[in-house]
Amino acid sequence: MKTILVSLLIAILISINLNGQNLIGSSEKDVRQYMADNRKEMTFQNFINNSTFKYLKYTNSDETLTLLFFLNEESVCKSVRLVCDKSLKAEEIKDFDSRCKRTGDNQWTETKNGKNYLIELKEEEWSFNITIKLNE
Repeated sequence: MKTILVSLLIAILISINLNGQNLIGSSEKDVRQYMADNRKEMTFQNFINNSTFKYLKYTNSDETLTLLFFLNEESVCKSVRLVCDKSLKAEEIKDFDSRCKRTGDNQWTETKNGKNYLIELKEEEWSFNITIKLNE
């Protein structure tokens, strides 16, 4: 089970954020279309739009992975957060260390198309979060 989860997580990160299609800067419509076309294992759960947050939420079938696309006022993706089972942490750190520049504890940067992205891993009690956003 752990091997399947690790493979799925790596595939999601590679295709959405790091080595493949980077959805930061994409419109809400484009994010939805990309997910429908390329991430069929992730199911759209809901669209939240309140005074604090505006985001699209996707989960995998057993809800061990949750993917959030945070949108700005113009409905353009400004950051991505992946919430994962804690058992995947060591593998993710190894992956980021091999592909990105470490800038601190659980923090990396990546440059794509002339833009710098900040990647942060934050531990929670039962999970960890990976947040990717433009480093301004």
